[in-house]
Amino acid sequence: MRLVAVVIAAAAAAVGVGAAPAAAPAPGYSATVSRVTWSELRFSYRAGCPVPPARLRTVRLSHWGFDGRPHEGKLVVNARVARDVVAVFRRLYAAGFPIRRMVPVSAYRGSDDASMAADNTSGFNCRNVSGTSRWSLHAHGLAIDVNPVENPYVRGTRVSPLAGRRHLDRGSYRPGYAVEGGVLVRAFASVGWRWGGRWTESRDYQHFSTTGG
Repeated sequence: MRLVAVVIAAAAAAVGVGAAPAAAPAPGYSATVSRVTWSELRFSYRAGCPVPPARLRTVRLSHWGFDGRPHEGKLVVNARVARDVVAVFRRLYAAGFPIRRMVPVSAYRGSDDASMAADNTSGFNCRNVSGTSRWSLHAHGLAIDVNPVENPYVRGTRVSPLAGRRHLDRGSYRPGYAVEGGVLVRAFASVGWRWGGRWTESRDYQHFSTTGG
C-alpha cells in the first residue's frame, strides 16, 4: 500500500494536483497616444493658453501602484514630447517604480493644489508659475509632476503639498522618491528632461520638464 501511495503522490505532483497555482505573469508595459478629449481639458484649459488643444495628446500608459499591482494612467502632454513620455514610463514600469495615481488635472477642476494633495502625477495644466504672471511649462504640456506627496515642492518653510512634510528628509530612499541618481531622475534624463530637485532657490522634487524651468 505504501508503494501505491508513493506512486499516486508522484503522479499528482507531475500534473500539479494539490499544488498551489502558479502566479500569473505581470502584464507587459503598454502605451497609446491619442488626441485629447474635452473632458480631459474641461477645467485645465482656457482661452489664451500658450498651446492649443490640437497640439496636445493624451498618453494612456501602464504604471505600477504602491499596492504592487499594475494600473493604467493618463497624462496630457504636448504632442511633440508624447513619444518621450512613453519611453520614460516604459523605463519606470520595467524598474517597478510605483506611482500613486495618474489622471488629468481636470479631475481636480484644474486645481494644482488639489491634484498635489491627492498625490496625482500630472502633466498639462494651463496655469502660471506660482506667484508670477508667466506661464508654467505645464501650460505648454512640457512638464510632468510625479508623486507630489513623496516629492514635494520646498521653498524655505513652504512645503507643497502639506502632506509632503513627512518626506523632507531625502537622505534615505523610500518608494516613489525622486533622488539624485535614482531610477526616476535617470528615466527622465534619458530623454533629455531636467529635474526641479536641482534648483537652488527652491527644490521641486516632483517636477520634470524639457528645459528645467
